[in-house]
Amino acid sequence: MSAENQNFKVNVKTEIGRLRKLLIHSPDSGLGKVVPSKAQDWLFEDIVHLDTIRKGEYDYYIKLLMYFLDPEKIKGKLAKIDSEEDNRNFYKPNHPDFHNSTSVIEIQNLLSEMLENESIRKKLVAAVCAIEGCTYKVQIELTNTDPKQLAEIFISGTLANDTMIFAPIPNLIFTRDVGTTINNHILLNKPAKKARVRETLLMRYIFFNHPLFDDYRNNILEIPDVTMHFLRPGDEPAFSTTLEGGDVMMVSPNHVLIGCSERTSEHGANEAIKLLFDNDVVEKVTVVKIPSKRDYMHLDTVFTQVKRNTWVILNSIAHSPKYNPYEPINFLKEPEKLEATTAIQFTKANPQEPKHFEHVEALLNDISQNDLKSTEPTKIIYSGNNQFPYDSREQWTDSCNLLAIKEGVVLGYDRNDKTVDAFKDAGFNVIDVKDLIQDLESGKANAETITDTLILIPSAELSRARGGFHCMSLPILRDDL
Repeated sequence: MSAENQNFKVNVKTEIGRLRKLLIHSPDSGLGKVVPSKAQDWLFEDIVHLDTIRKGEYDYYIKLLMYFLDPEKIKGKLAKIDSEEDNRNFYKPNHPDFHNSTSVIEIQNLLSEMLENESIRKKLVAAVCAIEGCTYKVQIELTNTDPKQLAEIFISGTLANDTMIFAPIPNLIFTRDVGTTINNHILLNKPAKKARVRETLLMRYIFFNHPLFDDYRNNILEIPDVTMHFLRPGDEPAFSTTLEGGDVMMVSPNHVLIGCSERTSEHGANEAIKLLFDNDVVEKVTVVKIPSKRDYMHLDTVFTQVKRNTWVILNSIAHSPKYNPYEPINFLKEPEKLEATTAIQFTKANPQEPKHFEHVEALLNDISQNDLKSTEPTKIIYSGNNQFPYDSREQWTDSCNLLAIKEGVVLGYDRNDKTVDAFKDAGFNVIDVKDLIQDLESGKANAETITDTLILIPSAELSRARGGFHCMSLPILRDDL
């Protein structure tokens, strides 16, 4: 990828500008090694069928990204790419026939390219072996392993002979969580769960050492632990400094949202705000505190942006539960703070006087109308078409976790039927990814002219992993609006 380094740019100013480059990670063999007894420790609710998640689901995501971001790699070649003889080689990171796109960038490739440097390889092997508790002999063996194979081992936890030497990192498919592009900076995560420590380490090494990011090393922001953090009590969440990329949204050139959630703590949000203001990255940061529940996990699991005036959201997050003052229970016990959602906006110019929003919907309207200068009224599309129990059921299967490939054109799961109805009611076209790919290949559809469309991608296995296409993408370059 070195030939492209001179033209490589990192710049994301909104959630919906035309997507040009992103980091992804295709489902690796580690996903097929998640065992029921460890699934929740490894942050999976279930075990997935690897062959189906690849061939029947994720491959369509890659194909669609190619038609929009790197059409020369796929247009006119689809029949051969998907032929039985080619055996999915186009989708396999270590294969000579892998697509090697410089727009749809595979993290495993970046890792193996970086590991070609012997000095970096030794350091990273030592670091991985330290956090995984490997023997010194294993460390020496890994140091002498071919870089491509070593990258695979680091991700899958498995040697070439199929022996597992440490746990897989199946969550690496959710590349959004390792960092967020904010203008021309990258804010790295600080994970809440042990299962994500190795992937964070790998990504930190990539961002600081891969030649692709040479010009941006001074723009990579790492969240420090607070002073004397080692004196805090144990691993209690209330005292932790954590932040994950699914809780960070770049909504306008000078405005970032940070969610306080199950995975991002108040201390993490606080440190991120100071970093962003001290480095003159943005002028405003709004902290959205959502219930700290596994149901929600990250900010992008409860809402994402579709157009400058359109958002998809879970209604109970948009509007916190209203308490009836005439109910005796309100005099008998405090309201459940766990269920409340608040939005507090801090400005670099006046951080000590934050602005409070009545509810999240008011915040989204403010972003659309004032930050993005929408000329149309703000539209809210509700998960499950705001019908019980479909609202919660479909949010659980990522109805709100959509990736905008350009303004108004978003990718989502095919299983969220009521949310699909809500998109149709809002005037959106809805199309199955298989049909759209055929239309893009034949020329019947044009990636440049498609508008206001929800593209549905198969999701029976992907949805078990608890993350949608917003989670499975780390945009590093978008056009300005």
